[in-house]
Amino acid sequence: MNEIIMDGRPLPFVDGQTVAAALVAAGRVAWRTTRVRQRPRGVFCGIGVCFDCLVTIDGAGGQRACLVLARAGMTVTTGEGDDE
Repeated sequence: MNEIIMDGRPLPFVDGQTVAAALVAAGRVAWRTTRVRQRPRGVFCGIGVCFDCLVTIDGAGGQRACLVLARAGMTVTTGEGDDE
């Protein structure tokens, strides 16, 4: 099975799955919080419009997890307080 590294831990995914889909399949519905009120954020629109699912992928911040296809060995880190 393919795996990405999510916050230092392996996370399985299937071919064709986005990073957000892999997270939701693993039971994670939120992976960051807003800066001001610490409200949880995860995938909301699922089509790249809302920016709620932001993650850092291979060192590049501000990536929308719902748009990026997972690939083996990819390193994904979640963030807190990226925006409100």
